[in-house]
Amino acid sequence: MATTMVPPAERLPRTLPTERLKQGGQPEPGLRQELRRIPTARNVVTVAGAWAQIIAVPVGAVWIGTWWAWPIAVVLMGRSFALLGILGHEAAHRLLFADKKTNDRVGRWLLSYPGFVPYDIYRRGHMAHHRDEMGPDEPDIDLYARYPITRASFRRKLTRDALGNSGWKNLKTLLKVAANPQSRKIAKPIFAAQAVVFAAFAIAGRPELYLVLWILPWMTSWRVINRLRAIAEHGGMIRSSDKRETTHVIRQHLAARFWMVPYNTGWHLAHHVDSGIPWRNLPRLHDELEAAGWVTPVLQWRSYTALWRALAAG
Repeated sequence: MATTMVPPAERLPRTLPTERLKQGGQPEPGLRQELRRIPTARNVVTVAGAWAQIIAVPVGAVWIGTWWAWPIAVVLMGRSFALLGILGHEAAHRLLFADKKTNDRVGRWLLSYPGFVPYDIYRRGHMAHHRDEMGPDEPDIDLYARYPITRASFRRKLTRDALGNSGWKNLKTLLKVAANPQSRKIAKPIFAAQAVVFAAFAIAGRPELYLVLWILPWMTSWRVINRLRAIAEHGGMIRSSDKRETTHVIRQHLAARFWMVPYNTGWHLAHHVDSGIPWRNLPRLHDELEAAGWVTPVLQWRSYTALWRALAAG
């Protein structure tokens, strides 16, 4: 079994800087200004579209009304939390709306709190992740570390996720935060948002679906999706000033973009090269990195499944 997921030196050509890109791959000022524009009106449609997709799942399950619709809906609702999470991540970078107050209100109340994410704490931790991937303050090191692993270990991790073990740990932590008077204010807005979601199911005449199609997917199918995406981004990589040694590069296909990496988050190396570029322009930066010869075909995994096989090769 391989002992590292870091690309060998011969796959990391030293082709930068160029006229358009700096030493680390960041765009030069003219290109950077172009790539950093935030399309506010389009993002209003994006957020509304995300919620339309989320609402469509329980509506569709109820309309179909047969037993097999429910497990499919639970899986699809796991994807719904991916939609909320990735757009919440965009807001945490203050890239969703140009007006900071609007950006943070939407990020908190329409994206993060419905997905059980404490927005401001997440932002602080995520900025630490970008400052020094795999460094001492890396908030998600437990997700990324110690790869590659054996297939048996990989199966156990995904099984725990699928059966709700990982989700229950997260929920217990949130309940403890809510029970502690000193930290209760962190949990209050999350539970307020959950009350609104529950009320929506209740008004529709199906309050039980809050448990079946909100809590259950958050604890199960979303956990599987989140782990698979996270390890595909950084699993087995190392602390380095060269982002090609901290972040995997994977060719993007429609199925993966639908299920796991919506809103261009699969162009993850580009995001780490310049985390101030909105999601719509990440493919353009990736193309610039390829055109400069800094990202080559041999550096890229052909698919997510190919990378997962390598991450669990033992």
